[in-house]
Amino acid sequence: MDFIVRLGEEKDMQSVLDLITELAVFEKEPDAVEITVEDLIKDGFSKNPKFKVFVAEQENKIIGIALFYERFSTWKGRTIHLEDLIVTKSKQKIGAGKALYTAVLKYAHDHNFKRVAWEVIDWNTNAVEFYKSTGATYLSDWSVVQMDKENLSKFIQNN
Repeated sequence: MDFIVRLGEEKDMQSVLDLITELAVFEKEPDAVEITVEDLIKDGFSKNPKFKVFVAEQENKIIGIALFYERFSTWKGRTIHLEDLIVTKSKQKIGAGKALYTAVLKYAHDHNFKRVAWEVIDWNTNAVEFYKSTGATYLSDWSVVQMDKENLSKFIQNN
């Protein structure tokens, strides 16, 4: 393994944003990223950080990230949501994705979280099969529901 996995630092946030943008392009949403480096620094490194991020680093360059945060389940208690697991395309298949995934799961285990959950696009069969191979349960009968900022405003104005 010629890369390391470590907790991300403020200085890594431009690379984190670059990878988030790369993922958005892969997921066919190239214009969807609104967050900035400043947002990542403020939200990830303030007194009450909103997320943690592991980074995979090779030759002083960030090649992958696993960004996650704490949630609460009414059924289970403290859980983790893995928001994004990204390895830059040119560095896939070297084990960085699995190492990042393992770092998040180890963090959850070591800190006594009851569950780790995440979403995966159904057409990303490589990811789906990888997660299944690790013992994760693929919940094909559940759907993700979201309300974007525009529709949230419309709802509030009408209710």
